[in-house]
Amino acid sequence: MVQEFGDHVRDHSPPRIRTRLDDPRGLSPLGDFMLGGVDGVVTTFAVIAGSAGGQLPSTTVIILGIANLIADGFSMSVSNYLGTRARQEEIRQGRREEERQIRVYPEGERREIREIFARKGLSGNVLEKVVEVVTADEDIWVDTMMAEELHLTDVTARPMRAAITTYIAFTLCGLVPLMPFLIGLGDFHTMFLASSLLGFGTFFVLGIGKGRVLGTPLLGSGLRTLAIGGAAAALAYGAGYALRALVSL
Repeated sequence: MVQEFGDHVRDHSPPRIRTRLDDPRGLSPLGDFMLGGVDGVVTTFAVIAGSAGGQLPSTTVIILGIANLIADGFSMSVSNYLGTRARQEEIRQGRREEERQIRVYPEGERREIREIFARKGLSGNVLEKVVEVVTADEDIWVDTMMAEELHLTDVTARPMRAAITTYIAFTLCGLVPLMPFLIGLGDFHTMFLASSLLGFGTFFVLGIGKGRVLGTPLLGSGLRTLAIGGAAAALAYGAGYALRALVSL
């Protein structure tokens, strides 16, 4: 308990507080890495599991797996880039609109500020003083409206970094379950078993990594991510098996 209190004291020293405010957690590329990594393993292992269910040859697994890494990884990174750009444009548009409203009808915007802080429990002279301070600086005024009215903030991932991080994570993590087939590790059954172990292990490690960064229980985070991957693999295997049965009719 004493050690934990000491850690909290250090974490809330003025220098560390300033560091956290200057580099908010929202700017971390963890979300993009997790998005790309999990999707890379899911889609690649889905190809492998579907091929196993359909009893396709290992060369087909390699071809489809590599094609998936290239095409799906690129598609996902571009989608993440465009989505991040759209989010940034939404923020910029919201900011321009708030600035316009402040210029056109400042009294109405002051009423909104007053209502925002009144809902937080402020009243009387304290409320009026807060309204006066916030509306005295246009940047603070707009920032407050963005956060409290529109729920939009400037803390967002950079589009190019988001795309690159997603693609790298997708390729690296998606390549893991494909490795037994690339190196020709025994017969198909052996390669599929090794691929399954590597795929599930990657899911679990990604979940643990997310839990460590976010401060959530590591085991629970790892098992949740593993469960998602396992469900996707089971669906892909079942689909491959069913399609093979239909084609054989």
